[in-house]
Amino acid sequence: MRVALLAFRLMCLAWLWPVTHNSSHFPNKRRHKEKYGENTKQKHGGRMDLKMKKLDSTKSLLIKSEQLLRIEDHDFAMRPGFGGSAIPVGIDVQVESIDSISEVNMDFTMTLYLRHYWQDDRLAFPSSSNKSRTFDARLVKKIWVPDVFFVHSKRSFIHDTTMENIMLRVFPDGNILYSVRITVTALCSMDFSSFPLDTQNCSLELESYAYNENDLMLYWKNGNDSLRTDEIVLSQFFIEDFQPSFGLAFYSSTGWYNRLYINFILRRHIFFFMLQTYFPTMLMVMLSWVSFWIDRRAVPARVSLGITTVLTMSTIITGVSASMPQVSYVKAVDIYLWSSFLFVFLSVIEYAAVNYFTTVEEMKRLKRTKISNSFNATQTMAFDGCYHENEIDLTSFPEVTSASNTERNTPSRNSTVSGPTEGTRLRRKHPLIQNLSFIMSNSYVIDSYSRVIFPLAYLLFNIIYWSLYA
Repeated sequence: MRVALLAFRLMCLAWLWPVTHNSSHFPNKRRHKEKYGENTKQKHGGRMDLKMKKLDSTKSLLIKSEQLLRIEDHDFAMRPGFGGSAIPVGIDVQVESIDSISEVNMDFTMTLYLRHYWQDDRLAFPSSSNKSRTFDARLVKKIWVPDVFFVHSKRSFIHDTTMENIMLRVFPDGNILYSVRITVTALCSMDFSSFPLDTQNCSLELESYAYNENDLMLYWKNGNDSLRTDEIVLSQFFIEDFQPSFGLAFYSSTGWYNRLYINFILRRHIFFFMLQTYFPTMLMVMLSWVSFWIDRRAVPARVSLGITTVLTMSTIITGVSASMPQVSYVKAVDIYLWSSFLFVFLSVIEYAAVNYFTTVEEMKRLKRTKISNSFNATQTMAFDGCYHENEIDLTSFPEVTSASNTERNTPSRNSTVSGPTEGTRLRRKHPLIQNLSFIMSNSYVIDSYSRVIFPLAYLLFNIIYWSLYA
């Protein structure tokens, strides 16, 4: 019995042994998982803590900068030294480029660096190294800055690629440098009376919008050296001079304001217009002279040549007018184009006169031919007075009295030689009429004169034109 009981106990122990063995391993696994979880939490938690520390440090730096400059302790809606004398604000400009100049809109587009210099004791901070601190646009919105704007500007913007092109530099003693990169399109009142041989004076004007001269005084920081330019090359203009200047502007409702001027002189390049306007015009005028060497009986050739030159001149005038503003006064290019058009038009009128006089001359010649065919040779010789009266029959001619023939052809022996008749005296008084009648009876002479008169007149016109405008 005891043996059976002992065997039963041994069997129970043998059955319970694997269970107790497995249960003895689970705490180790749990401990291992707990250790692994703790290590993972430590690693990730360390990274998160590092990121949080970095964010906190950045935030703390911003807070330190604002605390260092004591931004929250002052009201920056008011200008520095409010209630006292006007705050001086120095201006320094560097012109980067002149992007475009439009004659039609009468404006120009300029990109520049606008720098402001002033002192604000509210932003002074202690520094052992005396080094300045530089900030971007985020801090600019929290402090006072001058409200400088461009007078007569049509549109302007601050560049914002990749960030707003604004720089703020604060020095320990409270001196501030505020720099902005701006592109502005402003009005330029142009005078085109000498176009395209003109010189334009344009200016960009800077002024405070809200503060008059009692609150803010604008001035050039370094005098004439305050305006600097990069190397600027324009397609149609040559920049002769950049010059800063200073003035005052009065508004009836708000008073006097300081105003700064950026003056520059633009001289137009003439070569472009010589190629596009003047040379083609000269060639068209010279082409119209070719008709003077064409036979006056070649009507289709001369008429087509004249019409072609007239239409080409009209096209040139229209093209130039389309690229120019509609001004109410005459430009230099208008004088040249319309004078050249007049020369071309007169060449067409010249052929019209030649053709008319030629037609009249041929009609007269045709009438003479018909009259000569109605008489025989003997009668024609008798009409000329080369035969005696008894040798020919003059019954077909009207009778002429002998007295009148005697008075007209045979002077008396007792009388002296009489002077020229009244008709002769009139011809001597008016040689122009005699020349005109000769030209009308010989129309080919008009072409001969035109071959000389037209080129000489056009040459004289060019000499006068270029001496006045060049």
